[in-house]
Amino acid sequence: MEAGLVRWVGAATAAYGVGLLVRPALMARPCGLDDEDGSVPAPAALLIRALGVRDAAIGIAMMVAKDPVVRRAATACRVVADLGDAVLFGTQLPDPAARPKAAAVAGGWGALCAVAGLVSDRARGR
Repeated sequence: MEAGLVRWVGAATAAYGVGLLVRPALMARPCGLDDEDGSVPAPAALLIRALGVRDAAIGIAMMVAKDPVVRRAATACRVVADLGDAVLFGTQLPDPAARPKAAAVAGGWGALCAVAGLVSDRARGR
């Protein structure tokens, strides 16, 4: 059961990634990257979908990794990606009002993944 939390967080990550692929507005709106009419410009949609692929791939790896070393590596990738997102979204989004919330959400997911990984390691006695 030590991997249970990592697997659940991985499943949520993968689901969110697929959601971004299908509906880039899930990220564009809160980040202030949508147009006034609510549409998402093609360049923003492309980059958001790329993030969706990244998140889906890492989330699936977190879910299916049987080897604890592989699971730990996938979780570390997720933490680094989220913390990178937090820094970049928090400093570079075009809408300064969207920066704190976007950074907090990305940083929160990074922290959740880090805690899940630590709990998994402690349950294994590492």
